[in-house]
Parts: sequence; C-alpha cells; structure tokens
Amino acid sequence: MLTRTGAPTKEPLSIATNGAPPDAGEVRIAAVEHAFAQLQVLAGLSLRVAPHEVLGIVGPSGCGKSTLLELIAGLREPDAGTIAIGTAVEPTERLARCAYLPQRDLLLPWYSAIDNAGLALRNRGVGRAEARRQAGQLFERFGLQGFERSRPSELSGGMRQRVAFLRTLIAGKPVLLLDEPFASLDAITRGEMQAWLAAALATEPRTVILVTHDVEEALYLSDRVAVLSSRPGRLVSELTPHAPRTSDRAAAITTPEFGALRAEAMRALREGSR
Repeated sequence: MLTRTGAPTKEPLSIATNGAPPDAGEVRIAAVEHAFAQLQVLAGLSLRVAPHEVLGIVGPSGCGKSTLLELIAGLREPDAGTIAIGTAVEPTERLARCAYLPQRDLLLPWYSAIDNAGLALRNRGVGRAEARRQAGQLFERFGLQGFERSRPSELSGGMRQRVAFLRTLIAGKPVLLLDEPFASLDAITRGEMQAWLAAALATEPRTVILVTHDVEEALYLSDRVAVLSSRPGRLVSELTPHAPRTSDRAAAITTPEFGALRAEAMRALREGSR
C-alpha cells in the first residue's frame, strides 16, 4: 500500500472477495469469435488466466481488446466459443464475479470522493454511513487521506484514478478488468500511477486483465502479456516478464532484460499487423 507520496507502506490491504470460491478468479476463454454486423473483431481467441495472475493484453487499435473485456464480464456474448470464470458460464454469473474499470474514471461529479469510492458497497445494499466507514478505512492506504470530502473536480487526474480503482476493488469481486485505466493521464502521472498500481497488486490478491496500448505498461504490470493481431484479433504471442512487479518503476523498465522483452513485444506487434 501507499502513503500520500506514493511510497508503499508495510500494512497490507484486506478487502474481502465476498466468499468467492477458490477457483472464482480463473478465467478461461476458448475459441472465442465476435463480430459487429459484418465486421469481425475477434477470431478463434483462446486464453487462460490463473487465479491472482495479472494478464496484460496489447494489440493494434480495433483488434477487439475492449470488446474482449465486455465479453468476459458478460456484457456481451460471443458469437462462437466459450468463456468461463471458475464455474460461472452464464453472462449474469460472470458479471457477478467481475469489476470493470474503464478508461474514464466515471466518478459522479455531485458525490464526494468517499461517496464515489463507496458506491459499489451502496449498490450491494450497504447504508451510506457504513459504506463511508469501510471506504474511509482505505483512504490513507490509497494515498487519499484528507480528500474524503473533495469533489472529483477538486482532485488531480491521478487521485481520481485512485478513487476509481478503490471503488473497483472495494466491490470485492475476484476478477478486475482494467481498460486503459491511465491513458488519459500525462506521462509523469501515468508512470506514478503504474508504480502505485504495481504496489497495490502486489499486496491485494485478484485476477487482473489489463488492456493497454502501452507495451511498456503491460510488461511492467503484468505476469504475462498476450499480443493480439490486427482485426480480427488473434493471439500472436505470449510474453512472460522475468522480474517480479516492483514499485520501483524506473529501475524495472531500465534493465537490459526489460529492454529485450519490449523489443520482442514490438516485433510481435509488427508481425501481427501485417
């Protein structure tokens, strides 16, 4: 976890996953295909994500990355193939096991930061006072202490994303779907948020599927990176970063090993775009 300056603290997070069974975080995607009218966006895609694994997904624009997240969450159904999260196969069952963080933070402008963070609890029937209490316990760990009553317009872009991530995490779902969560941030803030997320994921067990256009971000944050081809999206390559995630982003991305893996990922992207 983090202090207000972004440095990790020793106190671990403890956010329950609502009694989910041990296999609830396993995601299995088998021969999935999907099209919009005559436009095919995914073709025969198969992936498996182990419980508590972080899978990064990169690929050219329009190759179906965001659509894949919607399919996993049960917001859409594939035209062919199957998707399962543990034993959950039906769309409503999969949705119950997923928390989705889109590129835009979607904070409610008329709510305070603490009420935005507790919104997932309110949606589960928790009262406002209890939702504020539970969310407030985590504000210091997320570098947000002192901003509980601030409106989104009074927060920096990075702080807004922290509130949005806290809201996603506090939902207690075993699978987190992150769709370009830092794309709208400037380069410095984006790097800070990547380091922050690496620290958070190191202490909070969740299965994470991260969609991003940023190869460096995917390699830094993920246990494994899937490279997709241009539309229709197919699996081109899978890469496994050698070093464990660390909050020292600068040290992680400047090693020769990281540079070599980044070059390999870029080669795979170029080949998949032909």
